[in-house]
Amino acid sequence: MSDPAPVRKPSTASRYLFVLIAGLLIGVIATVMGMRALQARQDHFPDSLMTVMAKQAQLLGESQKQNRCSVADTTPRLQTLRALANDLETAFPGLRDDERFQQHASRFRATLNDALAKPPADCATLAAAVQKIGSDCKSCHQDFK
Repeated sequence: MSDPAPVRKPSTASRYLFVLIAGLLIGVIATVMGMRALQARQDHFPDSLMTVMAKQAQLLGESQKQNRCSVADTTPRLQTLRALANDLETAFPGLRDDERFQQHASRFRATLNDALAKPPADCATLAAAVQKIGSDCKSCHQDFK
């Protein structure tokens, strides 16, 4: 007679694989939850303010390139930039007492006040205003970024 076939013991590898996959999945979920909790604690106001100001400056430059340089085209953008400039110290409370930051913010507001006092009526004037706004932004970013 022949010996009966040996009884095979089930492999535990499939259980280990399942536990490994479940552990990785739980780890990914916990990491995402932790990152979101940290992100929720951050103040998004400074980044948001800079993003909106950059977009307004970009739109002014695009108006110039598209030869849309009338007062009606440029004044709303300049007014928005000026209103946003009022919140620079609020957005960066750690820099509020820094004299250089105050000078940069003041210079930026003065540039916008000048542009609003005599709004650019042609593309050459708008180009000068956009260049001055850009240089004010760049000088502040060089010192504080």
